[in-house]
Amino acid sequence: MVNEKDRDPRLHVKDMQARLQETIDHLRADIEKVDDPQFKAMSETAAEVLGGLKKAFSDYDKKVERAWR
Repeated sequence: MVNEKDRDPRLHVKDMQARLQETIDHLRADIEKVDDPQFKAMSETAAEVLGGLKKAFSDYDKKVERAWR
């Protein structure tokens, strides 16, 4: 059974943003540890994509996009 608190999408948005940021930080930290340029490019690209997804969650939370109003 789901309680009322779990039904609030804002809590899930904040949680997902934190998880995405954690993964972004991990990807960027790995870039400094590895010498392979293709790995570096892939990791930076992945970090950028996740950053866009994190922004989408933020836009939903703030209702700044027409789709979220």
